Amino acid sequence: MPPATRQRSRTALALAALGAAIACVVAMLGNPAAAAGKDRTLTLYVSPDGKGTAWCQPQVPCSLERAQEVVRSADGHDRDIVVQLAGGTYRLTEPLRFDARDSGSADHPITWTAAPGETPVISGASPVTGWTESTAMPGVWEAPAPADANLEARQLYVDGRLATRARTELPRDALTFTADGVDLADSLAWLADIDQPDRTELEFVGSFTHRRSPVADITADRIAMAQPAWNNNTWGWDTVQRTFRAGPLYIVNAREFLDEDGEWYLDREAGKVYYKPLDGQDVTEASVELPRLETLLEIGGTYDEPVHDLRFSGIQFTGTTWTTPSTDEGYASQQTGAYLVGSDHDRPADAFATCAEGCKEFEGARNTFLQMPAAVQVSAAHRIELSDNVYTGIGSVGLGIGNDANAHATGIGLGASDIVVTRSQFHETAGQAIVAGGIALDSHHPSDERMIVEDVTISDNLVDNVAIEYKDGAGILATYVTRANIVRNEVRNLPYSGINTGYGWGAHDPGGSPEYLERGLYNYQPIYDTPTTLVDNHIAFNYLHDVMLEMNDGAAFYNLSAAPGSVLEGNYIRLPDDPPTGRAAVYFDEGSRYWSVKGNVFDAAHTQFFNQRSNNHTGDVAYTDNWVIGGSANFADGRGTNTVTGTVGLARGESVPADAARVIYNAGIAPELRTGTDPSRPELAVDITADGSVAPGSAITVELILTNVAEDVDLTDLSLTATASEGWTVEPVDEVPASLEAGGSAQIELRLTAPESVDEPIEVGTVEVAVGFTVNGDQNSRKVNAATAVGAPVSTLRTYGSVPGVLGELDGAYAIRNAGADIWGAGGQRDDEYGTVYAPDSFQEGSVVTVRVDAVDPVNPWTKAGLVIRNDVTEPEEATGYVVLVATPDNGVSLQWDSDGDGFLDQGRQQPAAAPVWLRLSREGDQVTAEFSANGTDWTQLGAPVTAAGTSATQDAGMIFTAHSTSVGQAQFSEFTVETVEATDGDQAV
Repeated sequence: MPPATRQRSRTALALAALGAAIACVVAMLGNPAAAAGKDRTLTLYVSPDGKGTAWCQPQVPCSLERAQEVVRSADGHDRDIVVQLAGGTYRLTEPLRFDARDSGSADHPITWTAAPGETPVISGASPVTGWTESTAMPGVWEAPAPADANLEARQLYVDGRLATRARTELPRDALTFTADGVDLADSLAWLADIDQPDRTELEFVGSFTHRRSPVADITADRIAMAQPAWNNNTWGWDTVQRTFRAGPLYIVNAREFLDEDGEWYLDREAGKVYYKPLDGQDVTEASVELPRLETLLEIGGTYDEPVHDLRFSGIQFTGTTWTTPSTDEGYASQQTGAYLVGSDHDRPADAFATCAEGCKEFEGARNTFLQMPAAVQVSAAHRIELSDNVYTGIGSVGLGIGNDANAHATGIGLGASDIVVTRSQFHETAGQAIVAGGIALDSHHPSDERMIVEDVTISDNLVDNVAIEYKDGAGILATYVTRANIVRNEVRNLPYSGINTGYGWGAHDPGGSPEYLERGLYNYQPIYDTPTTLVDNHIAFNYLHDVMLEMNDGAAFYNLSAAPGSVLEGNYIRLPDDPPTGRAAVYFDEGSRYWSVKGNVFDAAHTQFFNQRSNNHTGDVAYTDNWVIGGSANFADGRGTNTVTGTVGLARGESVPADAARVIYNAGIAPELRTGTDPSRPELAVDITADGSVAPGSAITVELILTNVAEDVDLTDLSLTATASEGWTVEPVDEVPASLEAGGSAQIELRLTAPESVDEPIEVGTVEVAVGFTVNGDQNSRKVNAATAVGAPVSTLRTYGSVPGVLGELDGAYAIRNAGADIWGAGGQRDDEYGTVYAPDSFQEGSVVTVRVDAVDPVNPWTKAGLVIRNDVTEPEEATGYVVLVATPDNGVSLQWDSDGDGFLDQGRQQPAAAPVWLRLSREGDQVTAEFSANGTDWTQLGAPVTAAGTSATQDAGMIFTAHSTSVGQAQFSEFTVETVEATDGDQAV
């Protein structure tokens, strides 16, 4: 018998024996009376040391692979099948793949779940042991790489945390980028001494891109870069040489760079792992894992035979890497986890110079962007549920649902429907936590309707500290998805955006985008006349906080392209107290349309809302009944098609109404699933209100409304203490109830009395209230405060406010306090809210008005305090002849005037200066000249004289203030004068 025939015979016999064994197991387990019980549930038992020939029973558990064989042979369509995984680590040698053969039925899904009280860990990594301290590098430890190691691994997990590959930051001013590499200053000549330069790469943190480009070689004066990665990183947008934000730039992955605690290096040639422990860390006792696999669980069928009706629950997925960036392709980051590869693009020879900020030819590359693969993948699949899982120690994306084909190991992408991801945790991932949908042409205009990604629910998940190594990623991204339901998630601690939806920049929407027509995109693709698959998304009741920590041009919630029928509601978004510009709570970027934004609480100190203003159809967003805490309550409206109604502005630190507090408390993971109380989202809402002003020696009522915003728990042991500013007194009028039932409320009044006299033009009195309560046995407290102000009477001038405020005068000093929205009427804005202390009918031909702005509260970068002249300052939005010269916290001294006589300021210019500063306006004819001075002696003219439309012969002149915010602010003034110069026989006299 020929050898090949003998081999086939042995294989056939082995397969026959295996089939017989499986049939025997199935026959025995499949007996309802013997194995399934009266409920006909078939339960198989698996353990990390289970055998491939075991019976899959409690006494004889089997392996994962064996259980899959048994399930495939069983009839899973008329009964439930449960595969129960014992605790411990299942170290895979290859990914688990589930296709149509592994399917259950709609009535009887097949469940792979953790044994009660146990945690099975599915890992693609190997432990690193045998650590010894390096004799050559003090403080660095080394160990042999595992025998089965992936020597291209880009990650190392130490005690569950993602370690940092050895790196050194390079100063940008010592680098000169060229078309094929980087020229080095003399100070970096030492880089030529690196032992393995071709193992290194350059890492560029930009505005919204995070690029990685491998090195070919290094000499004393030059880094030669590998191709095609360098070409792909130097054309497009936010590129290496023309970044929109010059973030850190590192050279990475050389043993010589091991100089910071927590860094590591894998020496491929020597087969060694090096690690510099964190302070106090004993690496010999630590859990150290080096990943081998790139994927762990591949759930994917075909469009003809999709996989369906599977559940995976209670499992930890960990220990993966992603090695594509280590190849000559690098990671040419484009946007939100998409990247560019290859050299077959229509790239001009001079692209380094001509395409560094886009070009027509780059538009042809957009539809070749690829998606990063995930450790757990779902495509060509229906009715799949992943619940109560943990995704950690992942070298790419945690979970990919219906991504493009390139991101699926099965080679078949998209086509995912009725997918549920719930009650799970995502942390310590190199890339994004969850990505649903694709970005290629078939994702938004599928050639086969079975490709549509639809009905994806992502609920009650915690996304924390992800996108660590690919900072261009969001926490959760849903691109072209129909009916994405992203609800009750908590997303936190991210370098970039929290939740992103949509893709494609509006270019694939019906009729296309005028901007992308001009750019040249439609030379490479059609202008579609039908909608995309991005419709009816519901982003609701999420808690997004501490995001946008490093990158720019993003937001806690960010959208691209039209999304008809989509709703953003009931979310609580809280950004860091002092984020830089380029970051917002909500950002409707290119082509965003047809969103309803309602009932959210936005807490962003700098910017609440961005709205792309280019020629790309962005607009048609309805903002309804939202709360805005701090920052600006204005909604950018590039095309003038947005609608804004019912916005409630709240000052930072101000108590929030019960309805807003209820949104804050209920946002994020459902209360019944939380593990403890979040101090920033308490069960007790305390709404405190007080009149904004009080007369000296008089009292006002301070009203407290206590509300239990939790619907499932009572608050007990309520207590209240109140304190007031020095010289003020506060006393309770009502008693505090002992408890508040779930959803209940109570009203309490306090009496606050002002001092008989004041030492400043305006004296602010504050009452602070602390309410203690107990919930579920835990003691908590809620502190709130309210402020009022007493003003010394203004006796030498008159006062007016178009908004409530306090105005005061004492010993030649003045103060104005209010919360005016703004004084400006251009760009769709129509605000004229201010307070003024003024001299009526005092300003005319030859007049000069002067003031010293002593201080301005920095409530907003555009808070305004200074001088005003107007025909009648008591007629806001109407009176003409309107000119102001104001000092601002961040925008210098600004001259603004009404050029068209509609009663609103609409023109302006500014120069750098800040309070304390002297300001002066003078009039000759109808022309007004503006000047400012640091000392009241040396004056600088602010541009040419201006003419305000409709100027009358005599005008009011005075001091003006607007907070440009919903928060109350205050300004102090002194040295106010109005003088008139009269001409006499050719001379002038004052």
